Amino acid sequence: MSHEQVSMIAHAGHPIKAPLDDDSVSGLLERGLPRGDERVLDLGCGTAEWLLRALATRLHLHAEGVDISEVSLTQARRAASERGVGGRLVLHQKEAADFGSPQPFDLVISVGASHAFGGLLPTLAAARKHLAPGGRVLIGESFWDRTPSPVAVELFGDLADLATTVDSVVAEGWTPVHGHISTRSELDTYEWACWGSLASWALDHPADPARTQALETATAQRTQWLRGYRDSFGFVCLVLRRTSE
Repeated sequence: MSHEQVSMIAHAGHPIKAPLDDDSVSGLLERGLPRGDERVLDLGCGTAEWLLRALATRLHLHAEGVDISEVSLTQARRAASERGVGGRLVLHQKEAADFGSPQPFDLVISVGASHAFGGLLPTLAAARKHLAPGGRVLIGESFWDRTPSPVAVELFGDLADLATTVDSVVAEGWTPVHGHISTRSELDTYEWACWGSLASWALDHPADPARTQALETATAQRTQWLRGYRDSFGFVCLVLRRTSE
């Protein structure tokens, strides 16, 4: 079972691949899309759940998503057709860092995908290239809420604390106009959903050759979370505007 297959199963019950509940997602989209007729781009869109939710509630919105996963994009196209928004969604299979468009976007989304660009600030630099004047960026990034354990640092690398994370964004010429810090409930719900879904799949498929791998992965990931980073990991989403155009 590939990493991509594991991720698809793990996120079956939590299609937003970040520790955010439905109300938080809706609130962030409200702040990022004040008019409702914007052009939206998601860099590293996966199954395009952010775009699908935006399109479903804004009939004049047009959206594009970029991701390298053919499996994820196929699922996104199928979901867009089922929800009746396929005519307003364009999906590109390529590296997000290599994507180019002749037209700018009013909102650029990149939540939990900064690894594709090499970090938070390179992600913002990439988003800026696609941003229309007066446009907004919705970005989601991890931070250390408390001093991390060595295991947590090994898993996530050298994250900053929340204040330092925001300061670094401001220093690059961005002004936060809205933000959401994931609650303990959101963080825990996300982890239980992911590793519970993977474990359930394994238990529901006793004859599948991948059963053992799935169950071992779910157990290992759950243990890393509970014993390694649950007490220190945080996640913040920021809606940003350029301080000066």
